Amino acid sequence: MLGYVKGKARQPVSQDGGFPSGIRIVLNRSIQVLEEKNNHYIESSFSHSISQKDWRITGHIISIFPGPTKITIRPNPSFSPKVPDMICLRRLSTLAPITVRGLIRCNKIALRNTSGMSSGYNQANIVILHKALADDFEKFCKANSGPLPLLYRSAPGEWKCPPLSKDSDIRTDCLQYRKYENGVFSGNLNSLEGYTEQMRDMVTFYLGCSFSFENAVQQHGIPVRNVEQQCNVSMYRTAVPCFGMGSFSCNLVVTMRPVPQDKLNTVVKITHPMKECHGAPVHIGCPGFLGIKDLQKTDYGDPVQLHPGDIPVFWACGVTGAEAVSSCKSSLAFTHSPGCMFISDIKIEKTASTQVSETPKVLPISSNPPHYSLVSQQTAEQIGELENAIAVDPGSRGIKHLLTKDELLKSSLSLSHAKSILITTGFPTHFQHQPPEETDGHPGAIAIVAMLQALGKQVAIVTDERAIELNKAIFGGAIDQGILKHNVPLLHYKEGNADSALNFLCENGDPAKPRFDHLVAIERSGRASDGNYYNARKINIKHLVDPIDNLFLAAQNIEGITTTGIGDGGNELGMGKVKEAVKKHITNGDTIACDIAADFAIVAGVSNWGGYAVACALYLLNNCEIHERYLRKGVGFPRFTEENYLASSLPAVKKEENLLSLLVAQGVRSGKTGNLAMEVDGLPFYNTHSEMIQRLLAITM
Repeated sequence: MLGYVKGKARQPVSQDGGFPSGIRIVLNRSIQVLEEKNNHYIESSFSHSISQKDWRITGHIISIFPGPTKITIRPNPSFSPKVPDMICLRRLSTLAPITVRGLIRCNKIALRNTSGMSSGYNQANIVILHKALADDFEKFCKANSGPLPLLYRSAPGEWKCPPLSKDSDIRTDCLQYRKYENGVFSGNLNSLEGYTEQMRDMVTFYLGCSFSFENAVQQHGIPVRNVEQQCNVSMYRTAVPCFGMGSFSCNLVVTMRPVPQDKLNTVVKITHPMKECHGAPVHIGCPGFLGIKDLQKTDYGDPVQLHPGDIPVFWACGVTGAEAVSSCKSSLAFTHSPGCMFISDIKIEKTASTQVSETPKVLPISSNPPHYSLVSQQTAEQIGELENAIAVDPGSRGIKHLLTKDELLKSSLSLSHAKSILITTGFPTHFQHQPPEETDGHPGAIAIVAMLQALGKQVAIVTDERAIELNKAIFGGAIDQGILKHNVPLLHYKEGNADSALNFLCENGDPAKPRFDHLVAIERSGRASDGNYYNARKINIKHLVDPIDNLFLAAQNIEGITTTGIGDGGNELGMGKVKEAVKKHITNGDTIACDIAADFAIVAGVSNWGGYAVACALYLLNNCEIHERYLRKGVGFPRFTEENYLASSLPAVKKEENLLSLLVAQGVRSGKTGNLAMEVDGLPFYNTHSEMIQRLLAITM
């Protein structure tokens, strides 16, 4: 037994377990009992039989009587005994939360963050505000539950938090605090005991923390780099605004953890159900999408070094609460110092949501710059069904050889993230007629535009200069019919010099300022390797085609622009991604194969079907809880209330029939037959195209 006899010169008590009757033993002023066995601290109760000589007890004052008996702890604030030396992180990771809090109170932890401490237990961010601001801040937390999952709101002047800990004092139990005066950070504090009177009118908010899931992540073989590097986690202010409430308005703060690429799916699946410690990541990949310019320049915490093969993964962060405190400009407020969390007694497995019904899936949607997205497994499977549905080959052209799995899913994910999209269509296969366009292409393009408009995105059309008037009539008619909600800018591209494409795509020709996030070509004639443009019959129609292909080529070298090609024969813009298969399996493929590759090549039996499928996929994604939360970065409220509005923007049989009638009225002919009739690629609207639309809707709805 290790301790000291009161009134003597810290004379060690005998370690054989024998104690004279009535001796009072004074231990340190922590308010807990510890047992040490095999060099590990184990929490004990406040009353315990004493019989084992390998116990170390720390507490206040105890009375010991002969034999195995119970001990009684009584406060002795005036006594300040010797306590153990500073404890290393490895040992701290095994200590119970009540023990770590006691060590923090005694200022016996030299580390400046609690990452890795009391492994497996929930940690919490802290915000302490005047009670007059408490209701608005609670609303702010609920409106931004990703960064600010509310674990407990105290009463004014309440130092304890019964739901989270048996014995705690928020004035002393964080490693360090930050003080704010009129919204301005005015210094760090090791204790808030000096502000006890002011805090009687203040409310403490305990908010979930990502440190809580580190143990679960490590148990699945995923490294926690900041723990490895013995530093704080990296934290950054973003350009993402939170949903404001009352006087609280700020941008999201995120943590960044490097994760090996092959562990991305695992780390997302682990953290997704842990809603009380921020849940799934809000961004994976290039930090620039969040407005973070340099990972080495943290706003809070330390820069954590990535290993080869690591991808930066960002979680919403409770330090957002500190930014909110600054915004409200309260005369006095406190927060924990970033990384110096409150450690609760709640095990992390008890906080994971038991109502999670969907499994998340991570997919890459861009390599330049690296960008990944999230979707539920169920939604991914539905979009896979859409992809399979449109892959039927009514013309027996051999398109099955061009198919690449998940191109529809990845393209639609990228479009879902995009803010500004440029679409091109128009295949002048009927060079002997005016207009030379075919009925495939425009309906699919308009279906995509309708859904993108419903999602609030900016959309423009680029087409051949000779076809501007035709496109005005078609898109204007789509507005008159109620298919489109807004006018669509109609652009044409002419090449004057080597920088024409760059100047068209970027503000002032600056590659760092692209005007568009995504380019889509649907049933758009594509340039072959010899520089010509061919229809399926190997007839050169170059004289009718403007070099819009060069926009797709230029986009390959502009960071932040992704491209999609939708086609049904391999000679369409973007199908260069599968040109070897086109040359091998498609009639006249050696000549007609498009040489220009898109990032994603969606292959369909009829290109319009590909456009319908993209619209349906966008609908599914934006009604997927996992993807929708990822899009809004965990701030604000779900957009599910817009479901009916989105549904009205889906393709429908009657809408597509009316649109095809409009095309025929403009003299646009069927691609394969040249008939001026209600058909596309020689296939009648009823019951070929109408049945495909119904099938896609059945999968979607």
